[in-house]
Amino acid sequence: MRARVFACFTPPFDAHEIAQLASSAASDSQWRDDIQVLSAKPGWVSVRVNCRLITAERLMTFAKELSAQVPEHARLEMILALREILLNAMEHGAAFNPEQVVEVTAVRTARSFVFHIQDPGAGFRRESMTHAAIGNPDHDPAAHMAQRDQGGLRAGGYGLLLAAGTVDELIYSEIGNEVLLIKYMDSR
Repeated sequence: MRARVFACFTPPFDAHEIAQLASSAASDSQWRDDIQVLSAKPGWVSVRVNCRLITAERLMTFAKELSAQVPEHARLEMILALREILLNAMEHGAAFNPEQVVEVTAVRTARSFVFHIQDPGAGFRRESMTHAAIGNPDHDPAAHMAQRDQGGLRAGGYGLLLAAGTVDELIYSEIGNEVLLIKYMDSR
């Protein structure tokens, strides 16, 4: 990342994913400054990224490689959760404003893998998330769909629920603009 590589792939390769990102690299002259490395040591990587969709996709290629030593099932769950939270941070916390940044830290311990994501937004309160599946009452798991329809929102609202269901712990800061994703590993 410090060498300003656009993306990182190791076998097995997904030709479609590589072609898509190569096309983006060729048509985007701004990407070189989108990812700033704050810390890069084994077990602790921190970056500051501009809030652009292409930057999120690039960061995900690096995150997949960073977590390569994690068992596959756990790695796929962590990457899915990270992608959901990262896109929420960029979309809702920064309105995909490329002048805004999100900070992402990945920490690997002997027994866990942790992502910390912080966005520049005002945050949110879970109880005010009636337009998202995570805010549904237990007796009405689809309540948010009517709320989204009334508000003219596109279909969706499942990101937080999906992320919470794929990691062992999902913890928000008090104001809701910082998230910890924690996945515990078998210590053997």
